[in-house]
Amino acid sequence: MPADPSPRPRRGIARSGLTWVALLCALAVLLVAARVGQREPVTDRTVGEVTRVGVAAGDPIPGYLRTAADELARLTDPTGPAAGTYALVSFSAYLTPQRVAATLGGAPVSAVVARVPLAGRQTEIVRIAALRVPQDVVGGMAEVAARKDGEAADYRARAAAPAASDDADLRRLYDSGARVAAQEAAAYRSACACVYAAVIRATSDALRGLAARPGVRAVDPAPEVSRLDRTVFTPPLPEQRDVARPPADAALAGASAAPAGSAPTVGDSSEAAPTVSARSPDPGRSAPG
Repeated sequence: MPADPSPRPRRGIARSGLTWVALLCALAVLLVAARVGQREPVTDRTVGEVTRVGVAAGDPIPGYLRTAADELARLTDPTGPAAGTYALVSFSAYLTPQRVAATLGGAPVSAVVARVPLAGRQTEIVRIAALRVPQDVVGGMAEVAARKDGEAADYRARAAAPAASDDADLRRLYDSGARVAAQEAAAYRSACACVYAAVIRATSDALRGLAARPGVRAVDPAPEVSRLDRTVFTPPLPEQRDVARPPADAALAGASAAPAGSAPTVGDSSEAAPTVSARSPDPGRSAPG
């Protein structure tokens, strides 16, 4: 039988080629791993973007009410898995938690906006997360009352401190803040008539029906809202009919005499609700937003 004509050196070449291929593959894996290890973390570019719903300070309230009504008339239900549209519901008066439930007529609520309407005083606006009305509203008010008790004690301590002993204006400012905080605490603890707006999510037909209910001043639909934690709601105050503005506070008229940064101001109702009191949702019910 004739000898195999295939020369042996080719086997060596084939093995050598396979070895280089394996080395190149291993090097590629190492390079990819190194690049992954050096990759910059992906940041959320939407952080800091806030959607504002309501009337801005200084804007005419009648114009805002007309715009909200026009948008509600043109509203159509979104397509896809989203169930309804978020809307800011403003009331004609300050309501108790029980009256809120009656006025909304069972509409699914996400939060309410409240402030204690003290005559001639600015009070803090709070946003209370509420899936169950009136239970969560009452519970949220109790939490705010506890915080206001702490604020009143802090103001009293500042008024008694040496820094205020020689400054009559500063001491008067602290005393005024203590009184307002104590009054707010007492009001919230009693489940006061302090709620003047609510954030709900419903279909377009349900929102238009709600706008016709007694006690509802406006329904401002916000189809652009997808996350409540990145939305600021500024409903008009029930007592204001012309222009949105913070109520006058005669007790703070002399606050300009106090040193800059020496005292925190009493809650300014021209600002959006800075405090969110979250209640535990019902275990058998999912949150609407």
